[in-house]
Amino acid sequence: MNAPHPLVIRARSLADDLLAPHAERVDREGVPATHIEEIKRSGLLGVSAPREYGGAAAPVSVAQRTAEILAGACCSTWFVQTQHHTPVLTLAKSEGPVRERLLSRLASGELLSGVAYAHLRAHPRVPVRVTRDRGGWRFDGSVPWYTGWGLNDVMLLAGVSETDEALFAFTEAREQPGLRASEPMRLAALTASRTVSLELDGLWLPEEAVALRMPYDRWAAADRLRTVNANPAVFGVAEAALNLVDEETAAPLRARLSEVRDRAYALAADAAPHERVPERLALKTQAYEVLRTATTAAVVSVGGRSMLLTNRAQRLAREALFLLVQGQTRESRTAHLHALAG
Repeated sequence: MNAPHPLVIRARSLADDLLAPHAERVDREGVPATHIEEIKRSGLLGVSAPREYGGAAAPVSVAQRTAEILAGACCSTWFVQTQHHTPVLTLAKSEGPVRERLLSRLASGELLSGVAYAHLRAHPRVPVRVTRDRGGWRFDGSVPWYTGWGLNDVMLLAGVSETDEALFAFTEAREQPGLRASEPMRLAALTASRTVSLELDGLWLPEEAVALRMPYDRWAAADRLRTVNANPAVFGVAEAALNLVDEETAAPLRARLSEVRDRAYALAADAAPHERVPERLALKTQAYEVLRTATTAAVVSVGGRSMLLTNRAQRLAREALFLLVQGQTRESRTAHLHALAG
């Protein structure tokens, strides 16, 4: 058997020594800056970044396994840091000057990036409009969800232009002229992730801040394909829940989890992005079913103590609810509802 990748070893060490022991406190009080500093130092923020910019360029299997480990240990910390990987991959494909300015700093963990683009999925409604202004771009509108406020250094912000282009640009993750954040939201799960809404009223960014521009329809088609695969965090939280259950109950559920995970990862690796989409969505909904069963088993196994906010079982069950809707699109929602009804 091959030795684990160094980043998998680091993720496991972080999970066992820092994240899991403090997860219930973090759930109540918020992800601390010290957690983020440890994530930055670990090298995990560069797991998929190009080597020439200081990243690990690790196989997809390593990114999947590290995500499972972090999510299973502390889903709030995982969720803050997972935002970072989309900006890294966006910069790796960018040809603009912002690539040279930021990619190595993001790949090394010097900077942590958040993302503000899920609102693009509301199209044809346009929550954030981008217009040409003074040689750069003006952003106006509302971002309903932004995670990691006060923890992120920069953000990748998106809007739709008057010519129906999706435009992504980087800015500092702080209040500034034209950008104002709400108070952190109180959520049923992952309140600890410091999620806010953003109001944009004439935020101006220069042309050199732009990382990506493309026709909206082309971006949306690619985005839909990215969201049809099972989320590694689902398997990580399910695995953590089964660790709270007696082995007689857990054994068949572990076997089911492994089966679904292996099939989902194999399909994502072997098929082209546009191929076998219904099968991918079916496996995604099967992963949700394993997650629901595992977290329910944890709550039942622990009993009345699981209603305490200091108890791990209730935290994992609430995190499972969050994962049902994280990254949700019309296609994934429809597939999931059909599976539930069927």
